[in-house]
Amino acid sequence: MKFVQFAKSLKEEGLRPFYLVEGEDAYFRERTVAALRAACEISNPALNDMRYEGESLKGDALVSFVSELRTLPFFDSKRFVRVYEFYPTEREWESCLKEYVASPCPSTVLAIVNCSAGKRADLKRKGGVFVDCGKETEDVLSRWLFGLVRRMGLEIDAESATLMVRYCNFDAARLKLETEKLSLLLGHGGRISRQTVEEYVAKDVEYKIYELTQAASRKNAQAFFEILGDLLEKGYDENAVLASLASHFRALSETGGMKGTDAEVAAVLGVKPYAVKKNREALSRLGAERVQTYYLDLYALLADTRSGLYKASGALSAAIAKIFFS
Repeated sequence: MKFVQFAKSLKEEGLRPFYLVEGEDAYFRERTVAALRAACEISNPALNDMRYEGESLKGDALVSFVSELRTLPFFDSKRFVRVYEFYPTEREWESCLKEYVASPCPSTVLAIVNCSAGKRADLKRKGGVFVDCGKETEDVLSRWLFGLVRRMGLEIDAESATLMVRYCNFDAARLKLETEKLSLLLGHGGRISRQTVEEYVAKDVEYKIYELTQAASRKNAQAFFEILGDLLEKGYDENAVLASLASHFRALSETGGMKGTDAEVAAVLGVKPYAVKKNREALSRLGAERVQTYYLDLYALLADTRSGLYKASGALSAAIAKIFFS
């Protein structure tokens, strides 16, 4: 199940003996672990809240760990055991863990907490409850943000929520921090408007790059140079800016050669439908031939920096000249 469904499941179904908490969103992983720990109602953490690092569980240590899972709690009804970044091989699972998971200790709650699936045993197929803590979609995060905002005594409209999600690059932890900041700024009952988001929510670097490439597509030199100056002032590399521009025009070129709805093209390219929509708008303004020329020219400049023909700053200047002044 997705993280946003987990709280409801825990409330309705209660604790289960084995959880796999997996995904790249650290905030969702941490909140899942915190919810499990709270549900265990542990009053003696030194005795009944145990943490292990997966890399230490090898050979005899793994055998001892599985044996300790059957240890009864002291002065509590549950014992919570969490293992971080644990990627057992199929052989390790079969020889040490399979039997325990098939017949777990009823008073122990085991949580394996991983940021990725790894390349060993497929833990999602080994029983237990899988909590997917991967990055959520824009729509899901916007709905989640609505709930978070309400719990903090604030109000927000759909447009402002979507903008916050984009500014924070779909990072739930950053969304929570920015909402807490706005709560202090606006006070109880305050309303988060688009103007509030634009003025007070810090933009993620990736969103700034997105704005930069959109300014290039619109041939808006003033906006482009303002964003570029801000990025370079904060230490962003000229070569990285050039690579981002080349990647943007390549994406425009790829989008121009595909048919289907925004959602269908997005699924093929592995991007969000909103990005496809904006790319198609840029294509209609610039024309497919000009976009292809920009991409090839910028790619050639990137190659020239790698061969030593250009320095990164010179190549970026040449790219800017091609986009805005050719």
